[in-house]
Amino acid sequence: MADPLKDIRARIDTLDDRIVELLNARAALAQDIGRAKRGAKYRPEREAQVLRRLAARNHGPLSQQALARLYGEIMSACRALEDGVSVAYLGPQGTFSEEAALKQFGSQAALQPCASIDDVFRQVEAGQVGYGVVPVENSTEGSIGRTHDLLLATPLKICGEVLLPVHQCLMSKSGNAARVKKILSHSQSLAQCHEWLNQRFPAAKRVPVVSNAEAARLASRDAAAAAIASRTAAGVYRLKVVAGNIEDEPQNTTRFVVLASHDAGPSGRDKTSLVLSAPNVPGAVHALLTPLAQHGVSMTRLESRPARTGRWEYVFYVDLEGHRDDAGVAQALKELGAKAAFLKNLGSYPAGAI
Repeated sequence: MADPLKDIRARIDTLDDRIVELLNARAALAQDIGRAKRGAKYRPEREAQVLRRLAARNHGPLSQQALARLYGEIMSACRALEDGVSVAYLGPQGTFSEEAALKQFGSQAALQPCASIDDVFRQVEAGQVGYGVVPVENSTEGSIGRTHDLLLATPLKICGEVLLPVHQCLMSKSGNAARVKKILSHSQSLAQCHEWLNQRFPAAKRVPVVSNAEAARLASRDAAAAAIASRTAAGVYRLKVVAGNIEDEPQNTTRFVVLASHDAGPSGRDKTSLVLSAPNVPGAVHALLTPLAQHGVSMTRLESRPARTGRWEYVFYVDLEGHRDDAGVAQALKELGAKAAFLKNLGSYPAGAI
């Protein structure tokens, strides 16, 4: 009697052989492109176009997220054949920033954990790494102030964004909730889990630390402590998960930006980020927004922050749909430059996807 599983496995083996052959053919072509470019190995706009084209052709059963991860790793391995790229991120190992860096660059990138957001900026500015990944805003708790302040001062550009669904876990050495006397995490994560903690651990002391992974590291040394961090961090620091998905908002998402000495070319679905200030005259802010409306440019974010001058001055952070080279965006930026007291283009880059 014929074994149907044997036939299916034989067909899988044949496909696997073909896939290996095609992957190496693709890698060889990527090497040819690398030699022809004689420069940057990472082209965010091109990679975004590849992933979008493949997503449009994908009819399952693989999910779009699974396909994107697979091809992200393929592109990462191809870049590694040209010595790859180096990426700084807010560490230590096990942070959501590391997850964002892996999502954008794949596991073959040389990842460098940094102790602070400031250190990520410094590493890229000094040329010690090619790229940096930092959090810029969370869908529940809003913007990351330090990142915005550094974007105002840095010569670096934004060349990409990463949208990362954030699922928080409570973890400890024992995994026993009754032993938890204090809970450590980044202040943003403590806030994202505020109501859950109020209901289940109202008496536990909440201790903010520099990162979720640092919280996990500290909890691994303290039997009375628990950490809020990613499930990855639990594995790295050998902690037991007390409870998973404890964030108050199930759709909780953090947006990260990719820093470099350059931004990206047009990909077909892009964003442009600006920071600007208005002259101190009546109606100045309205006047700044007028060129966007006149040229059909959609604004996806407008946020004001102190200018750090100590004189009650404010700057506005603005995200636009479109690339700086798009006709409408280019004309709007030209007119904005004439109206604004200060205007800095932080970069144009492919719009991220969940």
